Amino acid sequence: MSYSKPVKVALLNLSASYLQALYLSPIKTKSLTSCAIASLGNYTSQKISGAKEINCDSLLAFGLFGLLFGGTVPHYFYHTLEWIVPGSNKTASLLKLFIERFIYAPFYQYFALYVLSRLEGKSHLTAKKLLQNVYFDVLRANWKWLSIVQFINLFFIPPVVKKILY
Repeated sequence: MSYSKPVKVALLNLSASYLQALYLSPIKTKSLTSCAIASLGNYTSQKISGAKEINCDSLLAFGLFGLLFGGTVPHYFYHTLEWIVPGSNKTASLLKLFIERFIYAPFYQYFALYVLSRLEGKSHLTAKKLLQNVYFDVLRANWKWLSIVQFINLFFIPPVVKKILY
């Protein structure tokens, strides 16, 4: 049992450092986190699917997408959403959920699928064909599996909004 305390302290210190970085430099922190998670997710997906060799184009595409768009676009969307629909009462939260699920999610999903295809080196026509084949299935899965997460996020987790001085 004596080994558990240093591990707990280390995890608490790591969490505190991450939250501090998130507060002080949110876009950089979110972008780097998104890059790491997207890359790790793609790597894991390739391993689980039984790939003999890692597709480096796909791995790089997911990492770049996370770095360039995975942190920035959602950050600015949710910041704008708080400005458009202020407050945290049930009506405001329902409106935010509606906007996120039925306006933002379809556009962001479309954007993500297209840009990932292009970053993987596929042509515009190939990316467009892929979108026609998978977009609605991916969007339905997004709505099915992420709607409860978004509900919890928008109803129970208060946003951290810093006052920016210009």
